[in-house]
Amino acid sequence: MTHRLVSVERGGDALAAFKTARRCFMAGERIEMQDLAARIGVSRATLFRWVGSRDELLTEVLWSLAEPALRDAVASATGNGGARVADALGQFAEILTTTEYFRAYLRREPERALRLLTTRAGSLQARMVGTIQDLLSAHLDVDALPLDLPDMAYLVVRIIESFIYADIITGAEPDPVRARQAVATLLRDA
Repeated sequence: MTHRLVSVERGGDALAAFKTARRCFMAGERIEMQDLAARIGVSRATLFRWVGSRDELLTEVLWSLAEPALRDAVASATGNGGARVADALGQFAEILTTTEYFRAYLRREPERALRLLTTRAGSLQARMVGTIQDLLSAHLDVDALPLDLPDMAYLVVRIIESFIYADIITGAEPDPVRARQAVATLLRDA
């Protein structure tokens, strides 16, 4: 999958726009396209040509933060098989539930955040499902899974999402411990 910011047609200016947007996001600021265009000294139309819509840019920023966090969680996870996957995803859920700029984004734009993070509206969920498929393939006997690999990866992602975004979905507190427990239960015999 070619992402907008790494497209051959986009130059270093698109990357500068992305980096500025990422810094703003991590500072807890709302990313506004007009403000971002002014910060980097281009027109709003040019910015849109470079990075796409605000939602596309937010998706890229979110993935640029989520992917290394998940990779680090996998690297530091303990156990084997399903227990290792559950530990990694529990650590990842812990990161997402305690990172203030991410929580600020969820409080500031809950509907948009859920749409971009948990639906086909953005590419983030598909990327997460693909990453979880790779994780499951690396640590489990995929032939022993009760569902085929794509469905199992999707189910794992939905479980994690339900505990990370519990405050927005049901009003309950986000709970990374229960996310870990749920994934461990699902993968217990895998």
